[in-house]
Amino acid sequence: MVGVGNPRARIVLSPDEGQTVWLGGLGVRFMINGKQTGETFALVEHPMEPRVLAAPMHTHRHEDEYTYVLEGEVGVQVGDEVRVARPGDLVFKPRHVPHAFWNAGDVLARALEIISPAGFERYFAEISTLLPPTQQGPPDEQAIGAVMEKYGLEMDMSSVPLLVERHGLVSDEPPPA
Repeated sequence: MVGVGNPRARIVLSPDEGQTVWLGGLGVRFMINGKQTGETFALVEHPMEPRVLAAPMHTHRHEDEYTYVLEGEVGVQVGDEVRVARPGDLVFKPRHVPHAFWNAGDVLARALEIISPAGFERYFAEISTLLPPTQQGPPDEQAIGAVMEKYGLEMDMSSVPLLVERHGLVSDEPPPA
């Protein structure tokens, strides 16, 4: 039943527990999944390497996201508004509103990401199998597109060069010709 948590869910998750995958300089540590919360929300931790663009402008169709900054400085663009969130700040990224986020500092940043309703946390696990270091060689754009469509995600890769230049970030994307 939706909305009923799993009574057998773990009560305490230690800092060294929970599976982690890396998508370039963005880490995803799975903390609470939808099966544990009756699909009402999920919680992941995002460690971000210094000056990394964690996600270019993108839009979710099905869920809202709430980012609570634990360490460092997390830059965000939500719609046309650009801010830098610091430890203790909470950022609301509503569905249907394009947004991006990055590590705005020169040290590791960490944030908790609440995803509501749950489901999108599974995107990170699926997409990680299609990217380095798991997948060698050129990315399978068709497979990546299918995963994004499955999770109602629209990614604007054309925003990468502007975000990188404007905020002094590093990127694996080739520079514009």
